Amino acid sequence: MIKAISLLSILLATCDVMTAQSLSGLVRSQDGIALPYAIVKITSDKKNDSSIQSTDTSGIFTIKNLERGTYNIEISYLGFGPVEMEINLYSDTLLNIHMQNVDKSLDEIVISGTMRQVRKLDSPVPVEVYHPGYFKKNPTPNIYEALSNVNGVRPQINCNVCNTGDIHINGLEGPYTMVLIDGMPIVSSLASVYGLSGIPNSLVERVEIVKGPASSLYGSEAIGGLINIITKDPLDADLFNLDIMTTSWLENNIDVSHKFKAGKIASVLTGLNYFNYDQIIDNNNDNFTDIALQERFSIFHKWKFERIDNKLFSIAARLYHEDRWGGELDWTPEYRGTENIYGETIQTNRFEFIGEYELPLKEKILLSASYNFHDQKSAYGSTIYDATQEITFTQLSWHKLIPKNELLAGLSFRYSFYDDSTVATAEKGDKIILPGIFIQDEISLDDTQNLLLGLRYDYSNNHGSILTPRLAYKLNASDKDIFRFNYGTGFRVVNLFTEDHAALTGAREVVVREDLKPERSYNFNFNYTRKLYSLKGHYASLEFSSWYSRFSNLILPDYLSDPRTIIYDNLDGYGTTKGMSLGAYISLSSGIEINFGASLMDVSSTDAGVSQRQVLTEQFSGTWSVSVPLFDKQVRIDYTGNIYSPMLLPLLGDLDPRPEESPWWSIQNIQLSYQLRSNIEFYGGVKNLFNWTPWKSTEYDIIARPFDPFDKDVTLDNTGNIIPGPSNPYALSFDPSYVYATNQGIKIFAGFRFNFR
Repeated sequence: MIKAISLLSILLATCDVMTAQSLSGLVRSQDGIALPYAIVKITSDKKNDSSIQSTDTSGIFTIKNLERGTYNIEISYLGFGPVEMEINLYSDTLLNIHMQNVDKSLDEIVISGTMRQVRKLDSPVPVEVYHPGYFKKNPTPNIYEALSNVNGVRPQINCNVCNTGDIHINGLEGPYTMVLIDGMPIVSSLASVYGLSGIPNSLVERVEIVKGPASSLYGSEAIGGLINIITKDPLDADLFNLDIMTTSWLENNIDVSHKFKAGKIASVLTGLNYFNYDQIIDNNNDNFTDIALQERFSIFHKWKFERIDNKLFSIAARLYHEDRWGGELDWTPEYRGTENIYGETIQTNRFEFIGEYELPLKEKILLSASYNFHDQKSAYGSTIYDATQEITFTQLSWHKLIPKNELLAGLSFRYSFYDDSTVATAEKGDKIILPGIFIQDEISLDDTQNLLLGLRYDYSNNHGSILTPRLAYKLNASDKDIFRFNYGTGFRVVNLFTEDHAALTGAREVVVREDLKPERSYNFNFNYTRKLYSLKGHYASLEFSSWYSRFSNLILPDYLSDPRTIIYDNLDGYGTTKGMSLGAYISLSSGIEINFGASLMDVSSTDAGVSQRQVLTEQFSGTWSVSVPLFDKQVRIDYTGNIYSPMLLPLLGDLDPRPEESPWWSIQNIQLSYQLRSNIEFYGGVKNLFNWTPWKSTEYDIIARPFDPFDKDVTLDNTGNIIPGPSNPYALSFDPSYVYATNQGIKIFAGFRFNFR
C-alpha cells in the first residue's frame, strides 16, 4: 500500500512537471539595444490574476511554472510606447520584443547649431527641428506660410498691395534671419522675401531653426537666427511623390518629385512646384486687390554620387520664376510704371547652385560652394525698381575628433554684387568682398557637461576687420533634464533697399542721413528642456527659453518724424530684444499629439535717451496644434492656430484716424485627412476658421487714401508738410505700409497626396 501511494505521488509530480511551462523574452529598442529593468506584467485568462517582474541587465526576463493556456502580457519602459500582446502558451516559449521610442528627437541628427552632424540631445546649441509631417497639419503652398505655426517665428507681410514679406524670429525683422538650403547661405538681401517660396515641399526632409546669433559660424546676416532647409537625400527619397491642393479662392498648387538612377554611381532627385492664383477679389471695398495675383514655377535638381570611400559628393540647382501684381482693380499691364492706374508688379528670375565635396584624404575636409543670381524687374506705381544680385560663396572646413575635443575650423569667402535703379547704387553697383576664417572646439568636460568655444574673423572691403566670438555650455543634469547657455556676437552688412520694401512702395521719399555702418550685436540665451515619461506610453517634452540681445549701430526706418519720408540712419543709441518662451509637445499612447507654444517679448530701441517699442512687433504670441487619430489612425483631425497681441502700427501723423495698435488677432484652421492606403491620402478643411481680417477691426481704409494713389489731391505747405483740407481732413498721403496680417478671409481647401517607394 505504501509503495502504491509513493508511485502515485511520483506520477503526479511528473505530470505537474510535464504541464508546467516557462515563458522567456528579450526586450530591446527598435534599433536592437537591450532595455534593462523593463516592467513585465503577465495575466492569466483562467485565474484572472497577474504577476509582475522586470528584465535583467541584459533585457531578459523568465517566468517559470506556468500552466498551459492563454496569457495577456504588458511590457512598459520609460521613454518607450507600451507593448501589449496575447499568447497561447502550450510549450516553453521565447519572445523577441522590440519597443518603439516615443521621443524620436533624442536620436535625431542636426547640423545647424554647430555646422556638423550631431544628435540633437548632444548639441550644446538648442536646435528646433520640424519635419514635413508637422507642416502637413496645416498644408500650405510654401515653407514661408508654413512657419506661421512655429513658436516665436512669424511670417510678416510688408505690403498691402504686393503682399511680399519676410520672417521674424523672436521679434527681429526678416533681414536679421539667415536662410540656408542644405547649409548653404544662398538666400539673402534681394531674395529675402522669396527664399522660402517655391521650394517643393515634397523635397524637404526637415527644417532646422536656431534662435539667436550664429555669425561666428555663418557670418553676416545670421545675427538674429537662422532657418536651414534640409532637402532629401536622393538615396532615401521616395521614387515618386505628388501633392495637389486647391482652395475656394482658386489658389492651385502642385508639388511633384521623382528620383532615378543616372548611371552606376549617381542618384538624382528632381522636384517641381507650380502655384497659380489669378482671382481679383476686393472684399474690403477699397478698390484694391485683397491678395496679390501670383504665378510661380520652381524646379529643383539634386545629384548625389556614390564613392568607394563613402565620402560626400553632391550638387544641386534650383530655377525660380515668379510673376505677381496687386493694385487697383482695373489695372492692366499697359499701366505699368505710369500715373494713370496704380499697380505693383514684380517679375523675379532666380538661379541657385550648391555643391559639397569631401576631399579624398584621411582627414575629414569638406569643400562647399554656392552661387546664386537674382534678377528682379518691378514697378511700384510709377516708381520703376529693377535690381540684380549675384552671390558667390565657398568654404573649406576641417573636422577633427581628438580625445574629449571635437575641432571644427575653416576658411570662407563671400563675394556679393548688387545693383539697382535707385540712388543706393548710383556708382555702378555695390560690391562686398568678405573673406573669413573660423575655429570652434567642443570640449567634453565629463559625461554630463560640454563646452563649445568659437571665434570667427572676417574682413570686409567696406568695413574692415570684424571679430565674432561664441560660447555655449550644456549640462545634462539627468537623463530627463538638459540645461543650455549660449553667448554670441553678430554683425550685419546692410543692403537698405533690398531689405525694406517700404522704401519703394507708396509716395514716401527715402532719406539716408549718413553712410550706414554695419550693425553689431551680442546675445545671451538660456534654454531648459525637460522630458516626461509614463509607463502607459504617454510622453511629454517641455522647453523653456529666455534671451537678451543688444544692438549697436542699429538701422531703423523712421516713419514718424515726417509723414512724407522714410529716414534711415544708424541709431544714436541702441536696440534691445528680450523675452522668454515656453513650448510643449505631448504624445498620448492613443495617438493624440498636442503642440503648443507661447512667447513673451519686448523689442525696443533707445535713441538719444528716448525708448520706444518697435513698430509691427507683437509682445505676445502663441501657437498650437492638436492631432486626433480616428478609426485605427486611418482618419486624422488636425486643429492648428496662432494668436498675437497688439502691435504698434506705422501711422502717417497725429491726425491719422486709423488705430495706433492692432487688436488681438488669431488665425485658426481645421483639417480632416483620410489615409486610403499607406501611400494615398486625401485631405481637406477650412483655413481662417473665424474669417478674421485686419480691415474688420477699423472703419477706415487699411490703405491710406486708396482713391488717390498718386497723391494728386494732396496739398503741401512750403516745408513739405501735408495741409489738411475738405478732401483730405486727416492730412494723409497714399501709403500701403499699414499692414500686419493677411487680408485673406475664410477659405476651404482640399488636396491629394500620393507617393511610391
